[in-house]
Amino acid sequence: MSRPTIAVVGATGAVGTQMLAILTERAEAGVGDVWGAARLIASPRSAGRRLSVFGREETVVALSPEAFDGVDVALFDVPDEVSAEWAPVAAERGVVVIDKSGAFRMDPRVPLVVPEVNPDTVTDRPKGIIANANCTTLAMMPALGALHREYGLVKLFAASYQAASGAGQAGIDDLYDQYETVAGDRTLGQTPGGVRKALGEKGSEVFGAPLAMNVVPKAGSWKEDGWTSEELKIRNEGRKILGIPDLAVSSTCVRVPVLVGHSLAVHATFASEVDADAARKILEAAPGVTVLDDPSREIYPMPADTAGTDPTYVGRIRRAIDDPYSLDMFIVGDNLRKGAALNSAQIAELVVERGL
Repeated sequence: MSRPTIAVVGATGAVGTQMLAILTERAEAGVGDVWGAARLIASPRSAGRRLSVFGREETVVALSPEAFDGVDVALFDVPDEVSAEWAPVAAERGVVVIDKSGAFRMDPRVPLVVPEVNPDTVTDRPKGIIANANCTTLAMMPALGALHREYGLVKLFAASYQAASGAGQAGIDDLYDQYETVAGDRTLGQTPGGVRKALGEKGSEVFGAPLAMNVVPKAGSWKEDGWTSEELKIRNEGRKILGIPDLAVSSTCVRVPVLVGHSLAVHATFASEVDADAARKILEAAPGVTVLDDPSREIYPMPADTAGTDPTYVGRIRRAIDDPYSLDMFIVGDNLRKGAALNSAQIAELVVERGL
């Protein structure tokens, strides 16, 4: 029996190239060695480029209906509007589509899958499409899913500290540019407006304010009643992934001057009493989770130590002082790996594993 063919749509983009690297890494490591051929698909202007995947050079082909002929699974890493147009085209041609954009996440006919949390939902996809969650939501889900199974999550408060790369390559480039501008000037950041004078009133069009030497209490776009799109994604996507439609969620999403790695300070309330030591053991056994939690040795998760790696890292695990039903913890995950490409690759492997 021949192995399935996988396509990467948006193969020349930042996450697309990361996807090719992760697919190759997992195949070489034996954990994702399930694919036969690979097809690389991008916009017509990128057609003809040569990229490496599975140790082979492949030619990028232009996005078209015919590009999906012979493809079994397609990983989409393109803007929402492109996914909205082309994912159904691929699905109509018999392809299982795994879409990273926000186009289908909240569609009740499209499962929103985190393999460590809700793998069984991959079977229920009447549209032929599976959605990948937002990177900030994904950072929390492996840990929260494990704790929810044991204690029953009823309320979630989260403050995110989101890396510049969450805004794409433009965010990475912009933060590097800002660092170069402020480097060496030890007068900045000590007086009102000093950083703005050095970097401009907005700092950049990417973040809407200076990010170097600063934190910006906004990630995503503005929505109703002062909430941002990132904050609403944590609420709406978390409810869907965990299967808790009435989960009470409140969050504040903040952009910080970090290149890679989203962090979250989480306060989770459960239906039953929690114990920090027991919770730590649950998390240590949870797939996709690594516990870094030894205050006596100053061990806790930080983006500087975890960028470029796959797990969700959890530390600072403690029961709330005033509520025996609540846990506080600090969670860090690479937003370009588990937060994007890796989760899509894991979903694709799950589809093959289950013969779907």
